[in-house]
Amino acid sequence: MKTLIAYSTRHGCTEKFVKELENVAAGEVDIINLKKSYNIDLNKYETVIIGGSIHAGSIQKEVKRFCSDNLDVLREKKVGLFICCMEQADKAAKQLREEFPSELLNHAEAAEIFGGEFNFEKMNFIERFIVKRVAGVDKSVSKFNKESFANFVREMKLSKK
Repeated sequence: MKTLIAYSTRHGCTEKFVKELENVAAGEVDIINLKKSYNIDLNKYETVIIGGSIHAGSIQKEVKRFCSDNLDVLREKKVGLFICCMEQADKAAKQLREEFPSELLNHAEAAEIFGGEFNFEKMNFIERFIVKRVAGVDKSVSKFNKESFANFVREMKLSKK
């Protein structure tokens, strides 16, 4: 089974989760950052996992474009979708639903919210200011939803075990 994990990240949170997925996935795994590489031959993959982070209310444009440009091919694959965000419960679920095409969400084997982080060391002044004002957070914080991650791995049947 050959798996592609296509993602985009702003401050590195999504990349951390991508590496965790790579560590648990059986078979051959290719990882592609959509900011660095875009023309991907999806025909050589059985499984495609797509993820991104929510930044200022939206997922990265590279992720949206990848999904819309490859929708027909993706509907023929085993697909998993995830986002990284700091919102919880209904707000996070709404962001997941709004950031991926409904056709792709309906087709996906798994769609999860892995949590997120505010990494002040990687943010510029304006980003830190906005996070402080909007989220009321004044230092780096990370929230990893282990249960959502485990559900995703199980639903996608990724585990080496």
